[in-house]
Amino acid sequence: MSHVGVPRGTVRKRRSLALLTAGVLTIPALAGCSSDGEETSRGVPQDIARTARPAVADGSTVNWAVDALPATFNAFQADADSATTRITGALLPTLFPMDESGRPKLNPDYLESAKVIEREPKQVVLYKLNQQAVWSDGREIGAPDFVAQWRALRGKDSAFWTARNSGYERIDKIERGADDLQVRVTFSKPYADWRSLFSPLYPKEITGTPDAFNDGARTTLKNTAGPFVLRGVSKSQGTVTLARSPRWWGDKAKLDTLVFRAVAAEDRTEALADGTVDVADIDAATADRITLARRDRGGNGQPLAHGPGSATTPAAALRSWALAHGSDEEAAEIAQAAREKNRKAVVAYTAEQKALRDFAVRKSLEPAYTQLALNGESGPLADDRVRRAVARALDREELARTVLGPLGLPAKPLGSHLALEGQPGYKDGSGALGDQNTKEAQALLADAGWTRGGAVQPPKDTKAGSEAEKKEDEGDKGAEGTKSDKKAKSEEAGQGTEEKAGQDAEDTGGKTAEKDGEDSAAGREKAGRASEDSAASRDEGLYIVGQDDKPGSHAPAQAVSTGGASAVHVLAPARTAAGQSAALLRQAGALGEDGAVAAQDKQPGGAAGAYAPVGTAAPAPAAAKGQLGKDGKALTLRFVLPSGPGSQSLRSVGDKIAVMLEKIGIGTEIIKVPDESYFKDHVASGVYDLALYSWPATAYPATDGRPIYAKPEPATDGSLLVEQNYTRVGTDHIDQLFDQAAAELDEKAARELMKQADARIWAAAGSIPLFQRPQLVAVDKKLANVGAFGFAAPRYQDIGFKNRQAAGSSADRKK
Repeated sequence: MSHVGVPRGTVRKRRSLALLTAGVLTIPALAGCSSDGEETSRGVPQDIARTARPAVADGSTVNWAVDALPATFNAFQADADSATTRITGALLPTLFPMDESGRPKLNPDYLESAKVIEREPKQVVLYKLNQQAVWSDGREIGAPDFVAQWRALRGKDSAFWTARNSGYERIDKIERGADDLQVRVTFSKPYADWRSLFSPLYPKEITGTPDAFNDGARTTLKNTAGPFVLRGVSKSQGTVTLARSPRWWGDKAKLDTLVFRAVAAEDRTEALADGTVDVADIDAATADRITLARRDRGGNGQPLAHGPGSATTPAAALRSWALAHGSDEEAAEIAQAAREKNRKAVVAYTAEQKALRDFAVRKSLEPAYTQLALNGESGPLADDRVRRAVARALDREELARTVLGPLGLPAKPLGSHLALEGQPGYKDGSGALGDQNTKEAQALLADAGWTRGGAVQPPKDTKAGSEAEKKEDEGDKGAEGTKSDKKAKSEEAGQGTEEKAGQDAEDTGGKTAEKDGEDSAAGREKAGRASEDSAASRDEGLYIVGQDDKPGSHAPAQAVSTGGASAVHVLAPARTAAGQSAALLRQAGALGEDGAVAAQDKQPGGAAGAYAPVGTAAPAPAAAKGQLGKDGKALTLRFVLPSGPGSQSLRSVGDKIAVMLEKIGIGTEIIKVPDESYFKDHVASGVYDLALYSWPATAYPATDGRPIYAKPEPATDGSLLVEQNYTRVGTDHIDQLFDQAAAELDEKAARELMKQADARIWAAAGSIPLFQRPQLVAVDKKLANVGAFGFAAPRYQDIGFKNRQAAGSSADRKK
């Protein structure tokens, strides 16, 4: 699985950015309607080969693939990643892990109870700890550990390098209760998401001093309190090894050792086949190979109907044989070498397929969703009407089918920014924006001044030359900042909401759309807006593909460093261009395997929109294809996508979106960049118009969702403080709803506030949820209680090999 990390903000729990990976699901989600209007849905269940503990053997080792060794074991530091979360889950207390429905559930291994015992004059939570709960050095888990973690994370001591403190800053004091096993936490102001705190809980030896917190916990955890302890880290082998904890008071871990091994996504098929790993997140291609391997088990030694050489026709095979045995010695030598290379590839592939028979593909839905982000800071998308037009042009069901359909998944688009199907409080709030409607999308663009002839019409009352261009830029800035324009935008937003939302959506989105539009426009006015000069070229003539100063490109994107690999620009104003994928480009030799430009020795020409050698003419001018424009500038949006091998599905979705936008007259400039620079240099930096990325689910939307949708505020240097709101779209009212929900101790009332916030986020059209991500995990078929966990956290102590098939080593298990 490919992931792109997000630097931590001040959120309670890291919501790491993840690139889309393919997944498989065969069980449809069920939805209904409850009496209070809240949609109830059954999430896709776990697929972990659930097995009772008596049927799981004691002993043995499991190797589990992770993307990379964790940069730190301190989950509260900025560079903590998915490996940090996975490993610390087996080592440290999590007081309220998520259950299969995405709800926080008390963990009896650490707590006997935890509840709010006072609301007035201040909220007080009393934790009663499990009487047997101890750290690995034998010391009781207690109030000193809670106090040390609170002081480290509350944000008052800058010596602690923390990346999040939400919730901790609301704590007034922590005291010992009636005895050493009780911890009394008093809040200075109400906090609904109090269950989110102290997970993971670190010992006071780590959180008690800045040195231990900042540096000591990065490389080791000497004191832990989980079913496993940290045995060692090997950078040379890329492994983190855990061993069964002798002081664990809960159910004894079935495994002797659990090894987390760094394996790149593209190397996982080989790692599974050669026995290097037993558990690994995989992509659809690897899942298909496992499925084929198990299907071919009864082939009785017949040649495989897939893999290297399987597509060779009898005529081609005969010709190859003839060349290899012909009188032309040079041709024969080349043919023989090719035949030998193919033979070796077939042998290797066949051996891998035989080994892959021992694996099963566990399937569920990952607790994360993929969205289309629209950067509303500047350019055409700073106009609410243009953002809403983009959103109304999308057929989200078709986009879901693009990813989920080929995998046998129910292609149902996601309807909420703040909950996933199966979680309490889930409700489809997309009605506040409106369904897909091409005509209404076109009407919104026309109202914003984008017309079919606008791309070739020069601005009025200007002179030729640089002075005219300068006046054009100034005029654009002035016109976009006028009160009348902002009023028109907000009024239209309100009308669109009222027309398409039902009564509930009207209450939660339509009545406040005008206010939201004014908030959004006011924020843009404070922050300043970049010139639309970079949105499209004034010169609609030839474009020399491969040159950085080509017309139609955006200077900010060209200026960004991409870690040594140049970003690949693909103009996609038409269907033919939008249909080009990275795989086709590589097949044609235009791109290297890393997504960079290949050698420039190909024939001129090629498919429209493809990245071609210098000297190749660009596609026809935008105006000739019916693209919209204004004041002589075409409406073209920068669409940034990752170019890595694990992002094929994401790029396919991007291509589909480009085609949908072309239908309403919006051109897209697809820019493919290396995974390592995708987020940092583009999404987080705001150097994009459109982007696709994912957010993980949370059981605490009031806390975790606020920084993602918070209204950006201008900094003293003129930049925007965006927290994690990388779309730069937000309103004061949305912020207020989050704040109210975070302080609301009545769970039903808090969920209602979150539904209202979600409706307004839909109406603002900065983030468009598309679908929940599929989850595919390859697992040794003899392993139990591990696989696709869905929402729930793993129970590491239950993982092991089934009794009748368990053995001491991978080699033994495969006999």
